[in-house]
Amino acid sequence: MTIAVFNRQRKIRFDLRRVKQIANCALREEHVAETAAPGSAFSRLESIEVTIVSDGKIAAIHEQFMRIPGATDVITFEHGEIVISAETALKNAERFSQPVEHELALYIIHGLLHLRGYNDQNPSDAARMRDLQERVLKKCLETIP
Repeated sequence: MTIAVFNRQRKIRFDLRRVKQIANCALREEHVAETAAPGSAFSRLESIEVTIVSDGKIAAIHEQFMRIPGATDVITFEHGEIVISAETALKNAERFSQPVEHELALYIIHGLLHLRGYNDQNPSDAARMRDLQERVLKKCLETIP
C-alpha cells in the first residue's frame, strides 16, 4: 500500500517533505498496518491520498458530504482519501505548542485509524484513538531525523 500527500493550499507554510515522511512511517506502524478489522476500508485499499486544504475548502466538503456547516480538522473517506485543514492544524499546533507538521501528522494518523476501522463516536473510543495517534506519532518522530 502507498500513501501520497498533497498540499493544495497556499496560506499555511510547512515542511511537506517531513509530513510525507511521517505519513509513510505511520502507514507502516503496527497499529495502523496490522490486519484490518473485518469490513474496514483499509483492507480494500491499494493507496491512500491525503490532501491538505484551506478552512474554506474543508468547510465546503464538510457541508457537502456530512451536512455539517463549518471547517473541521480532518475528514476521512472510505475510498482512501483523507482531507485535512492546514489552517485548523496551525491553530491547534499553536494551542498545544507544537510544530504544525506534528499536528498535520496527527490528522493523517487519525484518518488512517478510521480507515482501519477505529472510530471516535464515544468518549472511550475517542480516548483510545488519541492514545494510538500519540504512540504512532512518537514512534515515527523517533525514527525520522
